[in-house]
Amino acid sequence: MSSKLSTDQVQQIAKIIDEYRDQQGSLIPVLHKVQSIFGYLPDEAQKQVAYGLGIPVAEVYGVVTFYTLFNTEPSGQYIIELCMGTACYVKGAVDVQHEIESQLGIAINETTKDGKFTLRFSRCVGACSLAPFMTIGEDVYGRVKQEDVQRILSKYH
Repeated sequence: MSSKLSTDQVQQIAKIIDEYRDQQGSLIPVLHKVQSIFGYLPDEAQKQVAYGLGIPVAEVYGVVTFYTLFNTEPSGQYIIELCMGTACYVKGAVDVQHEIESQLGIAINETTKDGKFTLRFSRCVGACSLAPFMTIGEDVYGRVKQEDVQRILSKYH
């Protein structure tokens, strides 16, 4: 199997696969750990997972593209997820989106040139009382207003 992965990366993936090889339903935990190596799941890594677990590449790709927790493109150091559920949308999430885009010079599903931020939408997370709601990495922000964006982003520079 030809690969653009480094020898170290191939060995790391093989170790993860060995750890989960005989466990039922191991694909998602394996992909999650492999994604932690790269920050996303490059095609070569997906192929190695499929080969290592003895499943079709199409099955791996189907799981990777179905679940939003997996990324097929490199992401920024900080992932901003802005909820666009109905409550967040009605309470001003679009204004927050435009301010983030203006401050960072990116649009939805783009990453800043310095690799620091990636902006994404999320579906409703059930935090409607905190609308508009967003996360940056593990940090949670509720009732975000357009004028809060610069202060929030400054914490990560």
